[in-house]
Amino acid sequence: MSEQRRAPRTSWTFLTHHARVLVMISRDAEVRLRDLAVGCGVTERAVQAIVNDLEGAGYLTRSRRGRRNHYQVARHALFRHPAEARYEIADFLDLFAGLPPPPDAPSPP
Repeated sequence: MSEQRRAPRTSWTFLTHHARVLVMISRDAEVRLRDLAVGCGVTERAVQAIVNDLEGAGYLTRSRRGRRNHYQVARHALFRHPAEARYEIADFLDLFAGLPPPPDAPSPP
């Protein structure tokens, strides 16, 4: 019996867009939605919805500073899924925010 070869499944990642947006915001509290969209590979509208989700769930707060948004991440917030719900997101953010951004990532203004 010959083994059937399958193309690699490339449509999934370990981090969700929500996690990726939160990590990027933790790296730069004044990052633009446009730069978040480029970094995540989604539209600005999708990023805006994700930021609204994160703000509504208490993971970040948003305020205006001049013409820019300024974000503050609630590092002591807990993960949402019951399997991780007793853990704060701080260690997760530290792990990924401490990694250098990819070479093609937009640099902060």
